[in-house]
Amino acid sequence: MRRLLTTLMVSLVLAAPAQAAEAPSAATIKAQAQLKKTLPFEDKQDFDFATRGYLGTLSDPVIRRADGAVAWDLTAYDFVQGDAPDTVNPSLWRQAQLLSKSGLFQVSETIWQVRGFDVSNITFIKGQTGWIVIDPLTTAEVAKAAYALVTEKLGARPIVAVIYTHSHTDHFGGVKGVISQADVDAGKVQVIAPHGFLEEAVSENVIAGVAMSRRANYQFGTGLVPGVDGQMTSGIGKGISRGSITLIAPTVSIHKTGETLVVDGVKIQFQVTPGTEAPAEMNIYFPDLKVLCMAENANPTMHNVLTPRGALVRDAKAWAGYLSEALGLYGDRTEVMFTSHGWPRFGGQVVRDFLADHRDAYKFLHDQTVRLMNQGYVGAEIANRIALPPVLAREWFNRGYYGTMSFNSRAVYQRYMGWYDANPVNLAVLPPADQAGRYVEAMGGAAKVIALAQAAYDKGDYRWAATLLNNVVLSQPGSADAKAALARTYDQMGYQAESSLWRNMYLTGAAELRGGVRPSLSAGSPDMIANLPSPMIFELLAVRLDPAKVGDAQLRILFVFPDRKERYLVQVRNQVLTAEPAAEGARADATLTLPRALLLQSLFTGASLAPKVMSGEAKIDGSPLALQKLVGWFDRPAGDFPIVTRPE
Repeated sequence: MRRLLTTLMVSLVLAAPAQAAEAPSAATIKAQAQLKKTLPFEDKQDFDFATRGYLGTLSDPVIRRADGAVAWDLTAYDFVQGDAPDTVNPSLWRQAQLLSKSGLFQVSETIWQVRGFDVSNITFIKGQTGWIVIDPLTTAEVAKAAYALVTEKLGARPIVAVIYTHSHTDHFGGVKGVISQADVDAGKVQVIAPHGFLEEAVSENVIAGVAMSRRANYQFGTGLVPGVDGQMTSGIGKGISRGSITLIAPTVSIHKTGETLVVDGVKIQFQVTPGTEAPAEMNIYFPDLKVLCMAENANPTMHNVLTPRGALVRDAKAWAGYLSEALGLYGDRTEVMFTSHGWPRFGGQVVRDFLADHRDAYKFLHDQTVRLMNQGYVGAEIANRIALPPVLAREWFNRGYYGTMSFNSRAVYQRYMGWYDANPVNLAVLPPADQAGRYVEAMGGAAKVIALAQAAYDKGDYRWAATLLNNVVLSQPGSADAKAALARTYDQMGYQAESSLWRNMYLTGAAELRGGVRPSLSAGSPDMIANLPSPMIFELLAVRLDPAKVGDAQLRILFVFPDRKERYLVQVRNQVLTAEPAAEGARADATLTLPRALLLQSLFTGASLAPKVMSGEAKIDGSPLALQKLVGWFDRPAGDFPIVTRPE
């Protein structure tokens, strides 16, 4: 039981050891130079906006956790100075320069932001007696440091309210760095969020959390060191801080657009935007200040309609619609706009043009993907055809530093059509390694395929070189030559990538081809776990049930949580685990009665329940062997599974 239940909580963050990367090729150098000619690098408006109102930063740039480890280093991106090196796409280099400055910035007369302390921003609005905080970053350590900086520069004031704009961790995880649960319980602090926030915040990534965490390592380049041949920000912010993720449940939920609150003398209007960047999200307008907060619905880059780490596909059509709605509701009344990532925009016309052009980019993405889909093109074909009109593509905020037109068009296709492209050959495809082996054999063997790939590499045809080499690596995972050649190819593709995420994924793939996967374990957030709905606990168990271990067996176990007045009957039959609320008198092979917190502790830390049973805090009625049998049927999630090679 201990081994299985520990894995339910553990989040694997995998880092590949650093290896020597390939130098930029002549083709890469040429590609970087050509791209630089196509974009308006003479436009410096963003540099003005990104530095306007700067008031300073921390004297000590290193923010540490309680154990002494580094949660964040404000100097990590200081290298982003001068002209772009050949190892970095010049457009991405420009974006990194804009994101690299950290500290406290004044946004308007009564609004300040701390930027560069995390992948996201934290915003402070001055009320009559204290601060209203919007989006307290990812971890408590950096949020606490941001609050300390605000206090140092602007004076000591209490925090009277926290607003979560949406249900992603980088917008609430640092909340206990600025407020306490005790102050919320005492009514000293309000916590305001969109309707559905708590359920979405604790449920996203839970069921498929292990696989998503593994893939997130690629997306964010967590195993890469920031540098000219390494990680180059996350496109919407620097990187993700490495501290304590916390959560305090909202005390006020916003249900519909137009709801208005007066918080500490500040009038706040809300626009609810479900199904856009997050399932539960809202924009915020301050009518007396003429300031608009667009949460993460408007960014200094195209966003992801489907994140590479995996998630439910977002609705590009709805996203564009809510941007139109925001423009109509607030456009003529706004002089300053800020967001949860990036930098503010100043001037009413600037804001209106931004919202309209950003809206048009998402609308174009949706409409033209569907148009091509209705002409019979499949996802890969659409991805290679679709491109924003030049008038939109030249807007820096529509460039693909985070999401891309190519990736997003396939997501729109998937939302409507699913993974199947209607070609019968794809109804029953061969496993990747098996198919790769047959291709390599049909082409004359590994040596010939590697030679063909080298010829493609020499021509700068890296996509084809990678395709050829991937087949060799999948079919012959022990081939050092194929791995080295594919790593070199991924280096060049990473250097040329305008998207920070594509760069991270290519370079992480190259690092793992050279050095393998090196897993490290990090415990999950106790606050997130404590807020899990009880049915989700059993859903986690259900997706870890190994049918081969169950065989023809059947089992019924009743879980009783007296502290919550909850009873769940867990049943295993037909190699499927289900859980349903149970009435008094429900029949079971065994009944486990205990406070829910004790079960969660056992599930997510691996602590044995035996001492709790001995002390009387937990009780087992019926067959003790039934629970032991159930636990024996679960497998261990393979959080360190290979990606650029395949599981054996």
